Amino acid sequence: MSSSQHLTTELRQWITAQLRNGVTREALYQAMLSSGWQPELARQALEEQGEDMPPASVALPALQEPPAVIAEGTLPEPDLGDGRSVLLPDGHRVQVVTTLQRPRVVVFANLLTDEECDAVVAAARVRLARSETVAAQKEGSEVNAARTSEGMFFERGENEVVKRIEARIAALLRWPLRHGEGLQVLRYRVGAEYQPHYDYFDPRHASSKAILERGGQRVATLVMYLNTPTRGGATVFPDVKLDVMAQKGNAVFFSYDRPEPGTLTLHGGAPVLEGEKWVATKWMREGEFI
Repeated sequence: MSSSQHLTTELRQWITAQLRNGVTREALYQAMLSSGWQPELARQALEEQGEDMPPASVALPALQEPPAVIAEGTLPEPDLGDGRSVLLPDGHRVQVVTTLQRPRVVVFANLLTDEECDAVVAAARVRLARSETVAAQKEGSEVNAARTSEGMFFERGENEVVKRIEARIAALLRWPLRHGEGLQVLRYRVGAEYQPHYDYFDPRHASSKAILERGGQRVATLVMYLNTPTRGGATVFPDVKLDVMAQKGNAVFFSYDRPEPGTLTLHGGAPVLEGEKWVATKWMREGEFI
C-alpha cells in the first residue's frame, strides 16, 4: 500500500453510512476508485466490514460522493509551483502579492469582490455578539480579555455568497470544502484587537478533545478583509516581524503542520486606531468538519 494514502475516520464513516443506505460493496469500491483512492486501500477499507465483496452491480441512488483523497502529511496550499502570480480558482482573478516559506504565509489581493465583501458584512451585522476563545480549563468557549471583537459564524453553505466564497477557497487552496469550518465574521471597533495567539487547538486544554472529534486539528487559516480600516488593524506575525495591512478584498493565508509554537504562526490583530475593521476567517481541518 502506498504511504501517501491512509484510512481515515471520515472514510470509514462514509462506508458505514452508505452500506446502511443499501449501497453494495462493489458500488462503493468503484466510487472510491473514481475519486482517487488506491485499489488496495479501497479493498482494505471494505474488508474491515467483515464480509467479502459481492459481484459487480449497479450503484443504487443512495450512493454519495466518497470523502476526498488527501495525501498523508499534506497541507492546504495554493498552486504556485511555476511561480505564477495570478490564480483563477473559479474563473475569478486572484493575485499573489507576497509569499513566505517559514512560516508558510501567502498574501492574496482581490480574493473577494467589493460586492461579496459588502454582502457578507450586511448578512453578519445583525447577528454579532462578543467574540469568545476556546476555554483552557473547561469545555466550551469563554470571553477573553485578549479578544475584544464582535463576531458570528455562518453555517457552511448558508447562503449563495457564502457558498460561492467557500467554493473559491476550496479550489484556491486545494483543500476539500467539507474540511473547512463555517466562515467566522468579526468586527473590530476603535481600540479592539486580538492579541497574538495560535489557531491550532492546544491538546493540553480541557476543551480540545471534544473539538478535535469534529474534524481533527486545524491545519490552516485564511483571513479575508471585508473593509479597509482608516488606521491600524493589521494582521501581525511577531515571530517573523511581518505585518499584513488590512485591505478590502485581500486575504492572508498561513498553514501549520503541527500544534506547536515551532510553526512560527503566532499572530494577532493589531488594535484599530481609526474607523473599524471587518474580517471573515476560514479555518481548515485535517478531516471533515461536522
